[in-house]
Amino acid sequence: MSAVTKLQSPLKELVAGATHDGSSEFGRNEKDKKEVEEWIERVAGGEVVKAEALKDLEAQLVPKTYVVSNYFTAADVALYGALHPIFAQLQPPQYYAQPALTRYFDHIQNQPTVRKSADALAPAFSLVQFDLENAPKIERKADPPKEKKKKAEGAPLVEKAASSSNEKSAKKEKNEKPAPVAPAEGAVAEAKEGKSQKKEKKEKKPAEEGSSSKKGGKSAPAAAEDAGDPVPSMIDLRVGHIVDVMKHPDADGLYVEQIDFGEETGPRTVVSGLVHYIPIEDMRDKYLVGVCNLKPANMRGIKSFAMVLAATSKDGKDAGIELIQPPAGSRPGDRVYFEGAEFESAKPLSQLNPKKKIFETVQPGFTTLETKEAAWVNPATKSVHKIRTDRGVCAAPTLVGASLS
Repeated sequence: MSAVTKLQSPLKELVAGATHDGSSEFGRNEKDKKEVEEWIERVAGGEVVKAEALKDLEAQLVPKTYVVSNYFTAADVALYGALHPIFAQLQPPQYYAQPALTRYFDHIQNQPTVRKSADALAPAFSLVQFDLENAPKIERKADPPKEKKKKAEGAPLVEKAASSSNEKSAKKEKNEKPAPVAPAEGAVAEAKEGKSQKKEKKEKKPAEEGSSSKKGGKSAPAAAEDAGDPVPSMIDLRVGHIVDVMKHPDADGLYVEQIDFGEETGPRTVVSGLVHYIPIEDMRDKYLVGVCNLKPANMRGIKSFAMVLAATSKDGKDAGIELIQPPAGSRPGDRVYFEGAEFESAKPLSQLNPKKKIFETVQPGFTTLETKEAAWVNPATKSVHKIRTDRGVCAAPTLVGASLS
C-alpha cells in the first residue's frame, strides 16, 4: 500500500514487518481499504498523536476493538507505533485516565505479528508494561429514565380537554340552533354496526378455514424443526479462532472475546466466565470449538453471540478448566459434528429454543474419554459418539472424564 511509504522509519519498517502487502490486513473490501489508507496517512501526518487529538481517539475507541471495522489491520500497527513514544512515558494515573486507549494499545502491542516485528526493531518499540490490576473501577451512570411513557400518558389528557371543549361548543350550538341530531347519530350507529359485522365475518373466516383443515379441507402445518426428543446433532458446533480478548469492564470473572467463526459478517462477540481459570495469555490467538446457535444473551451489559466449549475437571472447576481444541490444521468455520450414522449428516437447528432446554438435556452426556477425546455418551444406550471435524477428533489438552459445557 502506497500510504505505508509515507511513514517515517522505524515506523515504516514496523508496519511492513507486521503485515503482508495485498492481504486482508489492508482491508477486506474497498471501503475498508480506503479507510485503512486514510488512517495510515493521518498517522504519517502526525495529527492523530497530537495532545488535542488523543481525547477524540479515546472516545472513538470506547466501543471498538480495532480502528477499522472489526478486525486487525495495518492501520492498527501504524497507530500503535505512533502512540508508542507517548505511552512509554505515561505513569499509571495518566493511562488510567484514558482506559479505552490504554486497552487498545496493550491489545495491539501483544498481537503476535506486531510483537515479532517490534522485537526485531528493539528497542524502538519495546513492550510497555501496564499495571491494569490496580486500575480504578470505571463508574458507569445509568441511562436517564425515558419520557415516552409520560408523553403517552399525557396525550389522552389533551384529547380529553379537546373533547370537552368540543362538547361545550356543541351544546352551545344546540341551544342557539336546534338540529336533527338524533337521526344523524342513528345513521352513524347503523354504519358502525354494519362495519363491525363485516369485520366479524372477516375474522371468523380464517377460524372456519382452520377448523375445516382439521377435517381434511387443507393440509396441517409442518412440524417444527426442533420437534422430537433433543439430540446432540441439533447443536451447531463450529471451529472458532480468538482474534481478540479482553476482560469485561464490569465483571471481574468474565472475558469478552472476538471469535472468528468463518462468517462474512466478521467475528462474533462472545462472553465467557473463564478469567479465574484460564490466563488471558492462554486465550489469545487460540483455536477452539464454539456453540453457535444459542439465543444471544446479555452478560453484564454486553451481548454474547455464542459459547466456547470447555472441559471442567471431574473434581470440580478449581481442579482445572480447559478449552476443547479442534484437530491440527483446523480453520475458522469448520463444521464440528458427532460420529454416528444418525448424527453425521444431520443439520443443526438455526437457533436453540431456550424453553425446550435442548442443550441442557443433551449436555450431561458430554465428556472426555480416557484418550482425552471429546465425545457425547448416550445415557440410554451408552454408545459413544466422538466430537470431530473432517480433519480429526476434538480433545482436551489434559483432562480425562471431564464435563463439557
